[in-house]
Amino acid sequence: MGITKLADLIREDAPGAVSHKDISDYAGKVIALDASIVLNQFRAAVPSLGFLSPLTGVFFRTLTFLEHDIKPVFVFDGKPPWEKRAVVSGTMRLDLWLILALLIQDPSSQTKDCLHLLKLLGVPIIQAPGEGEALCAQLVRDGTVDAVASEDMDTLPFGGNVLIRQLNAKKDSDVIEYSLPKLLGILKISHEEFVDLCILLGCDFCDKIAGLGPKRALSLIREHRTIENVVLHVNRRTHPVPHFWKYKDARKLFLNAPQTVVPELVWTEPDEEALVEFLCRAKHVKEHRVRSRMEKFRQMREKKRKDREDEKAAGHGRQTRMEDFFRVTRKRQQQSAAMKENSVISVSEAFP
Repeated sequence: MGITKLADLIREDAPGAVSHKDISDYAGKVIALDASIVLNQFRAAVPSLGFLSPLTGVFFRTLTFLEHDIKPVFVFDGKPPWEKRAVVSGTMRLDLWLILALLIQDPSSQTKDCLHLLKLLGVPIIQAPGEGEALCAQLVRDGTVDAVASEDMDTLPFGGNVLIRQLNAKKDSDVIEYSLPKLLGILKISHEEFVDLCILLGCDFCDKIAGLGPKRALSLIREHRTIENVVLHVNRRTHPVPHFWKYKDARKLFLNAPQTVVPELVWTEPDEEALVEFLCRAKHVKEHRVRSRMEKFRQMREKKRKDREDEKAAGHGRQTRMEDFFRVTRKRQQQSAAMKENSVISVSEAFP
């Protein structure tokens, strides 16, 4: 679910915190991806085909990132916070988290398949101690990655400075990027106040005050600064406050999410023969689809690199060398410039 109508609020009240770019603008950038969001996208695209759809979808999408010289890092959820499991019984989000809790204790063959696929693609994987989005936010805050790519707006209240949504390679597609520092500056609120705003809007960790729309919630936070003060001034007849409201627990989860020591990140060349053995022999994907996609990957990557070399020779852009791409990352300073976001997943991405 993420944060209810947060994207709408930003579009209306802080458009300057949003920038629009093309996927090619991210060449050479390290991007953290919430694995659960990616997998659920492909499950939703073709639900009747079971896990094969997300598995092949991850294969094709990851190659798309790599051929654009984007360095993806997949972050997997750890143990779900108790508050999230207890939000609203009967919701799909709750069911997914309960399933994930079991997978962490005893990973299913599906989860193992996805992890194995990413390793064959030469892409680093990180297991979060808890919420994957929280770790993604940590990675961009400490400069390990340049941005977080996720469809879930939770990245922002968790403190992720740069969020990009619906990143894909569709022709003429528009990648949209959110800048948290710009957002806070435009709204004239602190990060702590922004977290309280997100809780008022509605998040995955607790109930919300009924009847509060984005405009009203923002107005109340600007005027009263904390949920405690909002509760004292809100009309409880029109906006009833939930009984035993666990907003303080939600606030703590956003502001004090568990941290983890991140290993050095290394990208290697995809292992085509191992991919064919796994996807075609074990998972029964047609071999010509895997071979042809790998050939396209090599051709597209070299073409895009040549294009960047030509641009650099003409005095534009920058070149990404092969030795620059497949290397161990070092901690870098955060970049203050805003980035971008884009469209929706198509069935053709899972089955090109």
